[in-house]
Amino acid sequence: VCQIGRYFFFFQAEDGIRDFCLSRGLGDVYKRQVSTQSTWGYFMITNFNFLLKKSCRRYFSHGKRYQFAKDIPSHTPRTKMNLFQAINNALDIALQTDDSAVLFGEDVKFGGVFRCSLGLYEKYGIQRVFNTPLSEQGIAAFGIGIASVGATAIAEIQFADYIYPAFDQLVNEAAKYRYRSGNQFSVGGLTVRAPYGAVGHGGHYHSQSPEAFFSHAPGLKVVIPRDCIQAKGLLLASIRDKNPVIFLEPKALYRNAEDEVPTEDYELALHKAEVVQEGKDITLIGYGTQIRVLKEAAKEAEQDGIKCEIIDLQTIYPYDIETLVESVKKTGRCIVSHEAPVTMGVGAEISAALQEKCFLYLEAPITRVCGYDTPFPLAHELVYLPDKWKVYDAIQKTVNY
Repeated sequence: VCQIGRYFFFFQAEDGIRDFCLSRGLGDVYKRQVSTQSTWGYFMITNFNFLLKKSCRRYFSHGKRYQFAKDIPSHTPRTKMNLFQAINNALDIALQTDDSAVLFGEDVKFGGVFRCSLGLYEKYGIQRVFNTPLSEQGIAAFGIGIASVGATAIAEIQFADYIYPAFDQLVNEAAKYRYRSGNQFSVGGLTVRAPYGAVGHGGHYHSQSPEAFFSHAPGLKVVIPRDCIQAKGLLLASIRDKNPVIFLEPKALYRNAEDEVPTEDYELALHKAEVVQEGKDITLIGYGTQIRVLKEAAKEAEQDGIKCEIIDLQTIYPYDIETLVESVKKTGRCIVSHEAPVTMGVGAEISAALQEKCFLYLEAPITRVCGYDTPFPLAHELVYLPDKWKVYDAIQKTVNY
């Protein structure tokens, strides 16, 4: 969907989009023209104000809200899930509690490549869970269009590596929609999910970490969970947030991460970094899959008597600088680590901000342990990745500076 003046241009994605509009009483406010030679089509909106009022009435309730997963009461009913099952459970709850919510993307109807939408088409039908053509720009644009008229749009980009064709729609349209309308309209109901990061055999087109690109676009939020409980709570919070969110899922953990996940409807706080492990000698900052690496490195360092404090950003943008500053002022040392290339990455921003706010407390330069400035390699993935030994080596050098 692209908005041009009073008109919206929509992808014709199977029958799901058509049925979605017709089910909300839009038959008398648009006309559809579809070429017999093409699968493209468009809806021309003739009464924008009417559409805003009538198209998508929301009926939803929020779940319980916690700041961190550790705040969830221990007696809360739980069941064992891996990460993709936790994502699936969150999507199920989002569709069940909000009748304007729709889930769409490439192969989503069939469960998706990683099975995150498994069973949802059978439960909610073609009007709410449907496939789209192979066009990331169209997926993002359709999400922007229906979010702008009040729907909750949950878009899936099959791999984060392929989100770049949608970059213009997300950065120039979604991020700026509220601003350019003077806060009259927004696309806050849009959430874009995408699996990111190394997976062991993905190569340069199935292993990228694009979070830094979107963290430079005011108006977007970027969220990355580290495990199953965070994934469910942060995804539900992202879907219900009043701003468009890029939700990146660590695909290496889809089946490798397991936990006893609360079965209830719950949300975890966005914008809050979590102190995963307390320590006094050095602060380790990361997110997503890299938190596991930092924990492993911290175990090695503990054998040398070094107590590491580990912080999970959770929300990459806008990030929680206060929690980071408090920790670094306590430890006097800091390492920032992520899979994405080091230059101009999230680590560069955090390092600069901490240097500005903690300069007089630092006992050593802030260090970044990140991916190299190369395309993601297939044969040399283990060389590229910032593993526990690279982090451990950085800990030793920083502590002994």
